Amino acid sequence: MSGASRPATDLARIVADRCDELARISSSAEGIRRVYLTPEHARANALAAVWMAEAGLRTWEDAAGNLHGRVAGDDARPVLLIGSHLDTVVDAGRYDGIVGVLTGIAVVELLGDRVTDLPVAIEVVAFSDEEGTRFGKALLGSSAMAGVWDDAWWDLADDDGVTLREAFTAHGLDPARVHEAAVDPATLAGYLEAHIEQGPYLERAGQALGVVTSIAAARRFSVDVVGEARHAGGTPYEMRHDALLGAAEAALAVERICIDEQHIGTVGSMHVEPGAVNVVPGHARFSVDLRGEFDDGRDRVWDAIEQAFAAIAVRRGLEVTVSEVHRAPAVLCAPHLMDAVRAGITATGQHEPLELFSRAGHDAMSLGQVTDVAMLFLRNPGGISHHPDEFVSTEDVAVGIDAMTTAVLAVAAGVATPAGVMPQATDADADAEVAP
Repeated sequence: MSGASRPATDLARIVADRCDELARISSSAEGIRRVYLTPEHARANALAAVWMAEAGLRTWEDAAGNLHGRVAGDDARPVLLIGSHLDTVVDAGRYDGIVGVLTGIAVVELLGDRVTDLPVAIEVVAFSDEEGTRFGKALLGSSAMAGVWDDAWWDLADDDGVTLREAFTAHGLDPARVHEAAVDPATLAGYLEAHIEQGPYLERAGQALGVVTSIAAARRFSVDVVGEARHAGGTPYEMRHDALLGAAEAALAVERICIDEQHIGTVGSMHVEPGAVNVVPGHARFSVDLRGEFDDGRDRVWDAIEQAFAAIAVRRGLEVTVSEVHRAPAVLCAPHLMDAVRAGITATGQHEPLELFSRAGHDAMSLGQVTDVAMLFLRNPGGISHHPDEFVSTEDVAVGIDAMTTAVLAVAAGVATPAGVMPQATDADADAEVAP
């Protein structure tokens, strides 16, 4: 291994420098853009593999392009996964996902030689396609690792018409072997993920770190509104069936209902035809992204939204057709792993850690299908993400590394306990464990 460990404050500065290095790997000169199965993906994996190796990890790229680094030792030990992703959206920030991968490496470095004596084998994973930017399907890398790859995805194509199958081959991967990326659930002790919060709640609470309770239940829809295209000058209002105004009213209904029901609904795109300045719009298509903490609440809110759409259609003489394009159930974090994360945060001096449900999706959603998962959120000033202005301070990264290290030790202690009960670590115990 890497020998004596370095303090978390030093490691946090290294993490910040590494975020800057990865930010320079981009297909765009105007901002950060690093997507699946591209030369930038390969360069980012190669660089992260160097950092993993420097921490003493054995590295490999799996059959779906995910990068792994595992602590050497007895392969019979259950594996505790720590990870996040290295891919980005278009015009991205430099911390979303990336901090989680680098925190995993830093935890191994902070533990130093002690890591080989744990009853779990730590494996850091850099997932290859959490965002879905290139092919429009998110969580491809972690889906492969969870064993839920769908062969129907092979025909997905990017903006240049390159299919996912073709991109696999160009990257040096064999599409016929993608299922080899799947992990055996029986070998796993759990999955931990650190991520910047994609919201303002930690900052509002004045807390650096938070415990994630669940990951949002999501549904996405494509909505077509059909009216009648007619001359703008010659058609009086009482004869108009304006698809754009119907769609606009529907979008406002999504906002109103979601505010009332404390859910999150977004109309993120809208296309109007014929799109002429002097023609009443005859067709509008828009998207709806709906998220909630629990499946039943999300579905109840969608029922109310659909009823509102129907009423608008009747009143305006329109036809509204809804197609569901995505559905993801809520993923509940495992209580014993949440306890470990909570113990880690408390050990840093932050008492009564804030509990949050993640309104955004993460690779933990895929891993939650094969093992227990938990997440640690880091404060993100202003709550902005998927944007160049996203940020996390070096100080918060340092306490995040400390907290995640204590969480790892707590999970390991639970694995070592014959009864399988997570021991309750005291602040003093945690301080002793994390000290270099």
